[in-house]
Amino acid sequence: MLLRLQQNNDVIKPLLFHHNFSAGCVLLRTRFFVAPTKNRIFALKINDLLMPLNIPRNLPAVEALKKENIFVMDDLRASTQDIRPLKVALLNLMPVKITTETDFVRLLSNSPLQVEIDLLKMQSHDSKNTSQEHLATFYKNFDDICKSNYDGMIITGAPVELLDFEEVNYWNELAGIMNWAARHVTSTLYICWGAQAGLYHFHGIPKYPLDKKKFGVFKHTLNSPNIPLFRGFDDEFYAPHSRHTEIRRDDILKVPALNILSESADAGVYIVMSRGGREIFITGHSEYAPDTLHTEYFRDLEKNLPISVPVNYYADDDPQKGIKVRWRAHAHLMFKNWLNYYVYQSTPFNSEEIELLGDIHA
Repeated sequence: MLLRLQQNNDVIKPLLFHHNFSAGCVLLRTRFFVAPTKNRIFALKINDLLMPLNIPRNLPAVEALKKENIFVMDDLRASTQDIRPLKVALLNLMPVKITTETDFVRLLSNSPLQVEIDLLKMQSHDSKNTSQEHLATFYKNFDDICKSNYDGMIITGAPVELLDFEEVNYWNELAGIMNWAARHVTSTLYICWGAQAGLYHFHGIPKYPLDKKKFGVFKHTLNSPNIPLFRGFDDEFYAPHSRHTEIRRDDILKVPALNILSESADAGVYIVMSRGGREIFITGHSEYAPDTLHTEYFRDLEKNLPISVPVNYYADDDPQKGIKVRWRAHAHLMFKNWLNYYVYQSTPFNSEEIELLGDIHA
């Protein structure tokens, strides 16, 4: 299928080249066209590999990622795959939304699959740490998308974990979105407090306050090493945690619909799955950038809050010796596996059929 796109009333002639990549067991041959557009970014390039990602051209994450190994090729568009772009909604509950956007765009871009991202915010909560201009430009409310279906969704954490769930001022709206996602999204990732909220809402799993903040980068093991989410994982891997509460193994084991996939001897339950991957609950922050825990640590020191040096984060646990990143490779691999096996290979081509899906059998 050849596309001819117009810009400023001039027909743009497509420049065609090929790139081979594998998705599952099928080798796909994808062709990309040069197609500059005014408002959208249609592809990212990581080293020499093009990663189609449909995001607004002026999203701050674009400039941030240019400074990393991921940089933007803003005049390329993947146009001739025999698949539609994957639609992923990111419900951003964090106060500083630009940082969180960048963290997840970084991971979602590391795939040869076309991904179209919609950024969502809570309508019943006023964000005080992100400009209204940014929110108006890049974010949608749930009412804007509730009649659509999505292939994937991510519900982030939020700094409200010391409140009871029902005390969170947007809890009713969030509960409605989670109910909607269970029917209208092929696979949803729930992150940190988002994971606690999802487990409580769907399965009644309580959270418990910790005597001391769980803060650092912790070693994890796999209970189900053969599932697609962990394809390519080592037997042990690291992930950051930053939280004041926990969910407990014994509570989860009482619910037959839940499967504990990964745990940590020090950080507890890490990944829980239900309905074969329709919902995946992750208690840590594999999406964190290298300096996020550093920023949190010195922020809390400046506020005279009780905080310890993040575990296994600095070389020799000494902030003066610099950060030692241990989690980046597995974070990229996990998100790539999620997009491939639980979204791309599990979602129907006709998005209306998502509402008819049962459990995923990845």
